[in-house]
This record gives sequence, C-alpha cells and structure tokens, in this order.
Amino acid sequence: MKKTKKCLSLLISAIMVVSLAACAGNPSSSSESKDETKAADASGLKIAIITSSGVDDGSFNENCYDGIAKFVDENSDASVNAIKEPDLSKSIQAVEDTIADYEVLVLPGFNYAACADIATANPDKSIILVDSAPTDSEGNEVVVENVYSMTFSEQEPGFLAGVAAALETKTGKVAIVNGVAYPSNVNYQYGFESGVNYAVKHLGATAECVEIASYSGTDVTGANVGGNYVGAFDDVETGKILGNALIDMGVDIIYVAAGSSGNGTFTAAKEAGDVYCIGCDVDQFDDGVNGDSNIILTSSLKIMDTNVYKQLNLIKDGNFKGVNDVLGAAQDSIGIVTEEGRQQLSDDTISALNDVYELIKKGDISPASNFNGYLPDDFPGLN
Repeated sequence: MKKTKKCLSLLISAIMVVSLAACAGNPSSSSESKDETKAADASGLKIAIITSSGVDDGSFNENCYDGIAKFVDENSDASVNAIKEPDLSKSIQAVEDTIADYEVLVLPGFNYAACADIATANPDKSIILVDSAPTDSEGNEVVVENVYSMTFSEQEPGFLAGVAAALETKTGKVAIVNGVAYPSNVNYQYGFESGVNYAVKHLGATAECVEIASYSGTDVTGANVGGNYVGAFDDVETGKILGNALIDMGVDIIYVAAGSSGNGTFTAAKEAGDVYCIGCDVDQFDDGVNGDSNIILTSSLKIMDTNVYKQLNLIKDGNFKGVNDVLGAAQDSIGIVTEEGRQQLSDDTISALNDVYELIKKGDISPASNFNGYLPDDFPGLN
C-alpha cells in the first residue's frame, strides 16, 4: 500500500476525532460514576467494563471505555457499567462474579488473561479482552469462541516515543516510567529504548536512557528487565517520587506508561518547570497544562476505542468471533501525535517520525519487545 509522508499525520488526526468523542460480588469492588449504567431497564446489550484503576485514568482504561460509550450513544437500548477492582489478585474473581449479569464484558489489562475457563463455561456471553490473549487454568494461550482479544505491538509506539525523546532532549538524558512489568509495559520499555538507540545511530541524536536499579521491573517470567517501574497503575505518590528521582539525575524527557500512577510523574515534571513528558495510549496534551505552558511533548497512541467499538457492533449484529489479534502499524492501530496544537515537536522531528513510521509499517524496523527475541541494542533496522 502506497503512503506519503503525510500519512501519519492524517492517521493521527482521524484517531484524534475518535479518541476525543466521548460490583463484582467482592465487597472491595466498587461501581464507578462515569456514565453510570445507562437506562437500568435497557433491553439491548448490557455491557460491563472491569478495571483496576478506573475508567477516568486519562489513558488506557479510559480509551477502552470511550469505545463502549460511543456504542452506547448510538444504541439507546444498550447500557454500560464501570466496575473497579483495585486488587489485581482478585481480577479473575471479579470476572466470575460479574459475568452472569451482563451480555458483554470488556476487560482491559494483562491481569484478566486467565479468563478462558470462565468464558468457556459461559458460552452465551461475549468477552473483549484488551492487552492479553486468553489463557486457561494452566497458563496456556488458547482461542475461545466467545473471546476476542486484542494485543498490540506496543514496542512500535514506544519506538516512536524513543525517537522523539532522543531528538528533542536538551540534557541528553531520557527515561520511561512504567506501571507494572506486564508484557505490554515491557514492550513499551524495550520499544522506547530501541527508538533512542536508533535515533542515536541513524538520526544524529545524543541521548541515553536513565534507569534506577531500585525501580527495575520483573517480568512475568521472573526476569529482571530493568527500566523504571512504579509497581502499580494507581500509585500517584510513588509515580511522583520516581519522576523526581529521574529529574534529579538530569532527565528532561520522560515517557510515561503507568496509568494513574503517571499523574504523579506529570506533577513532578510540572513542578520542575523544564521537563517534558510523552503521554501514552491516548493524546494526553490536556493533562499537561501547567499554567500558561504544557509539559506534554507528544503522546504515543494505541487505538483501543475504535477496536472495542468495532467488536461491540459485531456482537450486536451476530458476527462476533473468537480471535486473538495482534495489532500494530500494519493495521493502523498505533501512532504518535503530530497534529499541530497537540504536541511540541520540531518540524525535523515530525519528519523523522513520519519516515520511521513507514519503515515500521513495512517491516524494515522491528523494535525489541518482551518476547520477540530482540534487544534494544540489537534488532532489525538498527544495524
């Protein structure tokens, strides 16, 4: 498919239009107020979204919720309820406690991967699983007829963020702050580090990634992956402490992929006054307002709302199928904000990002990820 260098900007503009539109039985679970269940007696699809940190996180969960909200707005007989279970160890129990009361469950997060057995036991229900493929009780990835899972090549938007950070840093020190070392987050980390290394080798950048050993992440295999991990997606205080520690080490651009914990890192950057952040999953420019300035350099994008919305329509039409999809640049499902007024990148950086995006889309660049066998200093396209 032929594309011009303008294609990334056009893609992001289209994404922006979509993105900006719009208890479990356990006593610790809570039902959220954002667009509370619409029409309690609704006769259409009854949808629940279960999250660990809420649907108003301004990032990952909220983007998934936006896809549901758009569907509900267009289908007056449909309803949605947002359920919050902050205890990650109770995520699957929350699914089991909830599934009987809804036709559709939307489950954003790797902590919901082990839902396959529940789905199989409830074949009349539909599950949309985001950021993980379903696994059975033994941890094996499986395809389930009533589960659509979307995982993303997070290393691709992470790579774009790394290129942007390396080209824009003034101190030569950049970093990524993550929530938990789930595969998706390690993908972001490795992709970011890959992008920095690529920009140094091929684009004339001078930059290094800063890591604090005491915040290193441990992935799902037990391996130490380095990086800077808060350890949770809803720990704003630690997010700020980590952000301040990196800033004290001279970091002036921080890529933030930490859910609500990232709000603490944003606060640290705002208080520092000369530090920028790169948002994650959605355009977070509005979250960066700091008086008459803004700390958001740009935002990497993972297009979840559009895909959630698409699957809900397939359920409504009776065409829903169990598939484990992996989405990335080739499916126009990732990107980075280059729209004027929503970022603070130089024209040269935007041009470089457009070029790099095309190379990723064609497969000429394959950034490192948690499990693709590559490393940030050794991946196709670097050497």
